[in-house]
Amino acid sequence: MNAYNRRLSGVLIAGAIALTLLPWYSLENGFFDGGWLTTLWGDAASAPALWQIVTFEHPWLAIATGLFLLCGASCLLPSGQTRSLLLLGLSAVGVAYLVVEGHAIGYSGWNWIWLENLLGPLAQGQPAMGAGALLLLTVFLLIFSFALAERGVLRGDAFVVASIVLLVALVTTFVLYPVLSLFVASVQDIDGSFKPDGLINNMQDPSIWSLSCLAGGTCGTAWRTLWLALMTASGSTLLGLAFALAATRTPLPCKKALRMLTILPIITPPFVIGLALILLFGRSGVVTAHLATLFGIEPGRWLYGLTGIWIAQVLSFTPIAFLVLIGVVEGVSPSLEEASQTLRANRWRTFSRVSLPLMAPGLANAFLISFIESMADFGNPMVLGGSHGVLSTEIFFSVVGAQNDPSRAAVLAMILLGFTLAAFLIQRLWLSGKSFATVTGKGDGGTHGKLPAPVRYSVYGLVIPWGIFTLVIYGMILIGGFVQSWGLNNNLTLDHYIHAFSVSVSDGSLIWSGVAWNSFWTTLEIALIAAPLTAIVGLLTAWLIVRQKFAGRQTFEFMLMLSFAIPGTVIGVSYVMAYNLPPLEITGTAMILIACFVFRNMPVGVRGGIAAMSQLDKSLDEASLTLGANSFRTLRKVVLPLLKPAISAALVYAFVRAITSISAVIFLVSAQYNMATSYIVGLVENGEYGVAIAYSSVLIVVMLVIIGAFQLLVGERRLRRSTRSVDVPTPPPSVLTQERIV
Repeated sequence: MNAYNRRLSGVLIAGAIALTLLPWYSLENGFFDGGWLTTLWGDAASAPALWQIVTFEHPWLAIATGLFLLCGASCLLPSGQTRSLLLLGLSAVGVAYLVVEGHAIGYSGWNWIWLENLLGPLAQGQPAMGAGALLLLTVFLLIFSFALAERGVLRGDAFVVASIVLLVALVTTFVLYPVLSLFVASVQDIDGSFKPDGLINNMQDPSIWSLSCLAGGTCGTAWRTLWLALMTASGSTLLGLAFALAATRTPLPCKKALRMLTILPIITPPFVIGLALILLFGRSGVVTAHLATLFGIEPGRWLYGLTGIWIAQVLSFTPIAFLVLIGVVEGVSPSLEEASQTLRANRWRTFSRVSLPLMAPGLANAFLISFIESMADFGNPMVLGGSHGVLSTEIFFSVVGAQNDPSRAAVLAMILLGFTLAAFLIQRLWLSGKSFATVTGKGDGGTHGKLPAPVRYSVYGLVIPWGIFTLVIYGMILIGGFVQSWGLNNNLTLDHYIHAFSVSVSDGSLIWSGVAWNSFWTTLEIALIAAPLTAIVGLLTAWLIVRQKFAGRQTFEFMLMLSFAIPGTVIGVSYVMAYNLPPLEITGTAMILIACFVFRNMPVGVRGGIAAMSQLDKSLDEASLTLGANSFRTLRKVVLPLLKPAISAALVYAFVRAITSISAVIFLVSAQYNMATSYIVGLVENGEYGVAIAYSSVLIVVMLVIIGAFQLLVGERRLRRSTRSVDVPTPPPSVLTQERIV
């Protein structure tokens, strides 16, 4: 039996297990609870497909079973075009049938009225897909992949074909399908019928589109959010450029400390900076109290609005802009600057006409990322917004507030998505057709020219005060957890940490009695599961994009990057609308959180993997394949050991984002699976600032420890053999004499 037939036999065995041994439908207590093992064939909730057909009157499952049996019978045919064509058609029909059947039949019967009119009412409905249904769906996808490989697609490499097919299925399920569900929900009534009234009414709502601010009134939510995003993106990009220039083009001391200061906000929960601003400038803040004492200035509420949100967002997103821009600033060719000065251009003309235009791609990317992050930001507007709501907070209150208006939430999410995709397309159009390459294969000597004096002093004037302000902010974060009640009782205490993370012993057993432990362990568990999955999916996708040539590769890459362009708030709402009902009902479970983190953070792993893999010569893969290794072994033994920096970066980013994410998570948490960021938002809403800051401080320390553990676990890449001393015998004198003569 060859490798192809062994793989096919294994897949058929998995399909038989899906039909005869695994629960076909989802279980209330979850698959991993194990309770279904005792009631496998006697309970309709846990019975496999064959028992559902025979005993519990679900005849529609017989078609899926028949398609699988036909696939098994086709495998008995000799290898060739006929067998592969049959397997291709049957597996494609099997996938389509399972998807359509899962959507067509719900809990109470038919979901589509026209089917009920055509076939009559059903005696009973069905719950969402469970382990058996999902495994059989995967089996059909694998049979489809193996049939393509047998027909010679991608040189008949079954691993490559199966990877592409499964990744396309996953991206379609967890990126495209939720977004489409969002659009469908905006024109549906509660009973699922088509009713665009909600869409039309919400689109015409003056509270969204009003421009009365031009006449001194209040702008609508959409324009307020857009203005805030533009201001935040401009401020973050300007400060990020100033920090990048200070770190690379000025003699400013303590540059390493400067870099650490700019990276620190990345591992900080997004709303903690807002809390620190409240401790400084709130009605009971340090600065406010001193101003009231010294100058008699009445405490105001200026911080609670767009001004406070803007300050918090610029503090939060400047580090991201800095990380994007520092490589671009360093990459500007010194020889071009020297050529400009040789042609008698002064420093200002060289900087403005040569250096700055070559930084355009980095500036555009930094602006776009800051714009999208501001649009999607939920934590800072929630803490500092007051009565000035933005789209992200309005979406939240439409879903979980007293309004309970899913149609309004869908419309607001569509507006938010429209703004971000428009910014994405404008950036692509602006940069398309332009070349900014300055690094070539030729040597590029010289050093970067000095900045013009006005630019240098402007950089100092921005970087130094902002750096001091950031230090003060983090000082407040550190101190805030040890103060009894800020502004009322400033005595130092450990009560907040004890209240959140106390541990007691009862009857010889350890009891995690602190109020934060439940969400802490849940967050840690889900983040540790999501991080390696994100790295695996991202790096596998990068390998396929860089090393394999297949039809639709650019479309596939765009689909992957789409999840980055979609704001987290939209992702959260779309997931709720897509996975709250059959066929895939995972709302309120750990699975929906893991899926959200994996496919939300995957594009960063993909881009990092593409950048790292582009530096590896294809001859390494070709040599491995020539020596008889298959694609999977080549990827595991040759490519992955050379991608350790990219693996480490993907793991760290995915883990940190899973810990600190709030905009999507706030819609997906449940009582059983409550994440740390959602719990801290609840503490802030209740005015428990001390406990919230104490919890955030512990999260920062834990993230630093686990990031270090990831780097130790992955290790460093070794590109050269270690140097060892080798004893070389001394040649006889005659040979030495001959060498001297030559």
